Parts: sequence; C-alpha cells; structure tokens
Amino acid sequence: MTAMDLPIVEETQETEVHVTEAALGRVRKLIDERNLTGHALRVFVSGGGCSGLQYGMALEGQARETDRRFAFDGIQVVIDPLSMQYLGGITIDYVEDLMGGGFRIENPQAVASCGCGHSFRTEGASAPSGTEGEAGGCGCH
Repeated sequence: MTAMDLPIVEETQETEVHVTEAALGRVRKLIDERNLTGHALRVFVSGGGCSGLQYGMALEGQARETDRRFAFDGIQVVIDPLSMQYLGGITIDYVEDLMGGGFRIENPQAVASCGCGHSFRTEGASAPSGTEGEAGGCGCH
C-alpha cells in the first residue's frame, strides 16, 4: 500500500478542512496544465512571515504515511500532522481580483494575520517583535 492509498480520515471538528469550488477548479486546472495526474494539494505551515507562521501549498505526487488526507470531488488535500494542529477548520479559497489571483486560507484558529493573508498567529503564540497588534501592515507584498 502506498501513502496515496491510505484511507481518507473521517472529519471531526479538529480535523475538518473545507475547499471552495473556486479553489478546487484552480487546483484541477493546475494539475491538468502540468500533466500531474495523481498529485495532491499539500497544505502546510512553516515558521516565518510577519505574523510568526506562514501558509504554504504545493502539488505533490506522493503523500506521507502520517499525512491527514481529505478528498474533494476528485482532488486530494494532504496535511502533515504538525501543520494540522494549526489548520483544523480552515477553508481554502481561490480569489481573482484586479491584482491577479491567488489562494486564500480562512483559519478560525488565527488571532492575527498579515495584510496579504499568507502569515498568521494563533492564540498563545507571541507576535514577532515590532508587530504586536498589527493586522494589515505587512511587508509580504
């Protein structure tokens, strides 16, 4: 059994992940354009960004055995256990506006985020120095 064949987890409040139709359509288009049949969308958290943690996404051909896996209309989303602690309850969206398009993550665990939405902080985490109370003054652009 390969990691991509692992069973999809039953969703609970702690592990729930939502993906909008717009985001699913964009992921499907990226997979098709790049001929990446069988790839999943990996969503992860890493240290950094102006709020302390930052979101990341990648198309990945092989999930890890420990990944939490979710299926949405033929699109697989995989999240590692450490990132899942920060991503439970998220909604992944894709938005296009005059400045272009991009994925957005709505995270109910985030108590602060930067203006571009790529960086966030959760309750109990200290803000990076010089950013306390800032929500929109980020230098990520």
